[in-house]
Amino acid sequence: MSRTLTPPARPETPAASTRFLPTATMFTVTAGVLVALAALHLTQGTSAVDTGDLLRLLVGAADQGVWNVLSGARLPRLAAGVLVGIALGVSGGLLQSVARNPLASPDTLAVNAGAYLAVTVVAAFGISLPLLSGVGVAFLGAIATAALVLAMASGGGSATTRLILAGSATAMAANAMVSLLLILFQQETIGLFAWGSGNLTLTGFAPILQTAPLVVLAVGGAVAIGAKLDIMRLGDDTASSLGVHVRRTRLLAVVAALLLAACAVTVAGPIGFAGLAAPVAARLVAQRVPGLMPHRVLLPFSGLCGAVVIVGADVALRAAVGAERGVFIPVGVATTLLGVTVMVWLARRMTGAGGEDRPAMLHGAANRGRLAFGLIVAGLSAAAAAAVVAGMLMGDQLLLGGDIWNWVQGRTGSAYTWIIDQRYPRVLAAVLAGAALAAAGAVTQGVCRNPLAEPGIIGVTAGAGVGAVAVITLAPDAGSWTVTAFAAVGGLGAFAIVYSLAWRGGLDTSRLVLIGIGAAAFGMAVVTLIILYSDPWNTPKAMTWLSGTTYGRTADRLIPLAAALVVIVPFLVSRRREIDLLSLDDDTPRVLGVRLERTRLLLLAAAAVLTAAAVAVVGVIAFVGLVAPHLARGLVGSRHTRVLPVSVLLGVLLVSVADTLGRTVIAPAQIPAGLVCALIGTPYFIWLLWRGRARAA
Repeated sequence: MSRTLTPPARPETPAASTRFLPTATMFTVTAGVLVALAALHLTQGTSAVDTGDLLRLLVGAADQGVWNVLSGARLPRLAAGVLVGIALGVSGGLLQSVARNPLASPDTLAVNAGAYLAVTVVAAFGISLPLLSGVGVAFLGAIATAALVLAMASGGGSATTRLILAGSATAMAANAMVSLLLILFQQETIGLFAWGSGNLTLTGFAPILQTAPLVVLAVGGAVAIGAKLDIMRLGDDTASSLGVHVRRTRLLAVVAALLLAACAVTVAGPIGFAGLAAPVAARLVAQRVPGLMPHRVLLPFSGLCGAVVIVGADVALRAAVGAERGVFIPVGVATTLLGVTVMVWLARRMTGAGGEDRPAMLHGAANRGRLAFGLIVAGLSAAAAAAVVAGMLMGDQLLLGGDIWNWVQGRTGSAYTWIIDQRYPRVLAAVLAGAALAAAGAVTQGVCRNPLAEPGIIGVTAGAGVGAVAVITLAPDAGSWTVTAFAAVGGLGAFAIVYSLAWRGGLDTSRLVLIGIGAAAFGMAVVTLIILYSDPWNTPKAMTWLSGTTYGRTADRLIPLAAALVVIVPFLVSRRREIDLLSLDDDTPRVLGVRLERTRLLLLAAAAVLTAAAVAVVGVIAFVGLVAPHLARGLVGSRHTRVLPVSVLLGVLLVSVADTLGRTVIAPAQIPAGLVCALIGTPYFIWLLWRGRARAA
C-alpha cells in the first residue's frame, strides 16, 4: 500500500517574515519622493499663487482665486503627469518583460510614434469615428506599428540591435508622415507639433477622467498575469511545461502595454523615453530589494517610478526655463534627455548587442566587368542629369527648355528670370547635399562594417543640426560659413562622443549603432528645445530643420558645402584601399600596415564633416546615406573604387527627385525633400530588415 507523504509545513523564518519590510519601505520612500515633487509642482506656474497661498488654502484661509488657479491648470497638469507616468512605467515594464530586452519601450518599439500618427491623421482629415474615442484611435496606431516592429525583429529573436533598428525605422516613417500632415493641414493640426513631444498643459480634468479607468483596468490586468510572467522568465518551454499558456499570456501583456501607451498619448502626446527610464530604474532597485522582483510588485513599482520621472522632469524643466517658457516647451523634451542617458548606459553595458561583427559588406556583384560598370555609371549619370533638368523645369511654375537656354544667355524676361534665380540654388543644393550624404554613408558603412549604419543613425546628423540651429537662433545674421562651421563642430562633437562611449577595449559596431540612435534622439530633443525656447510660435522654422528642405536657399550658402565636397571626396577616393580593408575585419588592415584606429577615426571624421556641411544647407535629410551606398554595393560590388562614385550618383538622383516631387506634387504648397526621402527610404530600410530575418534566425 503506497502512501503520499506530505512534507511538514516549513516554519516561518525571520528572513521570510521580514521580507515584506524592505519592499514596503521602498514603496513608501518612492511615494514620498512623488509627494514632495507634487507639492513643489503645485507651486510652479505663470500666476502669482505661491507656497504661502497653498498653505493658507489648506487651513481654509485662502480666497477663491487660489482654488481656481489650482483646479483650472495646476492640478490637471499634476494629475496628467502622475497618470501618464504610471501608464508609461507599466507599459515599458511589460514590453521589456515580453521582449526580454531591457531597451524595449513604447519609444524604441515605435508604439508612441504610431499612436501619434493615428491621432494626427484623424485630426488632419476631420475623421469622425463614432465607435472609437481618442484612446481607441491611438490604440489602433500603436498596435499597427508595434506589430510591424516585432515582425521585422522576430528573425533575430530578442537581438537588441535588430529590434531597436526596426523600431527606429518605423518611428522615423511615422514621424515623417506626421510632419507631412502638419505641413499640409496647418489649421486642422495647429498645436500638434509641441504636443507631439509630450505636453502636460491641460485646462481641465476631462481627458484624465476619460482615460483613468482604462489605465486602472490595464494595470490591474497586468498585475493579474504577473505570476505567469514570472514563470516565463525561465523560458517559453519551461513555462509551457509548468502549465502557462505562453502565447496567450504574451498577447495579454502586449495588449495591456499598448493600451497604456495609447492612454498616455491621448492625454499628453508621445512623451519620449519615460517608458524606458522608469522600468529600468525599477529593475535596478529590484536587484537590491528582491521583494520587488515578482511582476505583481515590479509593475506597480515601475508605474510609481514613471510618475516620479514625469513629474520630476516637469518640475526640473519649469525650474530651468521659467514658468512662462515652460508652457511652450514640452515635458517630453526633458524625459527624452533623461531616457536617452539611460539607453546609452544600457548599451555600454551590453556585449555583442545582438549584432555580429562580420564582413557583411560583400556582394555577389563584385565581379562585374569594366564594361558593365561603365554602363551602370553612364546610366546613373544620365538619370542624375535628367533629374537635374527636371528639377529646373518643374515646380509651381512649369518651364520649358528654351526658357532655361534663354536664361543662360541673359535673354529672359523679369518674371522668368526671378523664377529661375530662385530655383537653380535649390536644384544645386539637392545635388550637393545628395552627393555629400551618400559619400558619407558609403564611408560610414564600410568603416563600421554595418550595411545599416549611416551618419544619421550614429548621431552625426543630429549633432550637426544642433550646431546649425543654435547659431541660426542665437546669431540670425551669421553667414553661411559660420553656420557650416558650427554644424561641423556639432557633427564632429556628436561623433566623438558616440565613438568614445562605444569604445570598450575595441569598437563594437552594434554598440556604436545603439548609442548613435540614442545620440540622434538626444540631438533632436535639443533642437526642439532651442527652437521652442527661442520662438515657440515659429513652427515652420522647426519643420525646416527637422524635415530637411531646399526652400529659400541662395547660391552663396552652397559655397561651404561645395568646398567640403571638393576637398573631402578626393581624399576619400585616395583612401579607398583602406576603406576596403576596414570593411573586412580588424586583423587584415593591421597585418597590411594600416594604422587601424587612426585611419578609422580620420575617415569617420571626414564623413562627419560632409554630413555637417549638408545639414547646414538643407537641414536633416534621413536615409540618403543608408539607401544610396547599399544600392551601390548591390549594383557594382564592395570595392570602394566603384562604390563611392556610384553612391554619389545615386545620392544626387535620390535627393534631386525627392526635391522635385516635393515642389511639384502639391504645388504651390511644398513637401520638404527630407520627408520625401524618408518616405522613400523607410520602406527600403524595412525591406532590408525583413530580408535579413531568416539570416538572423
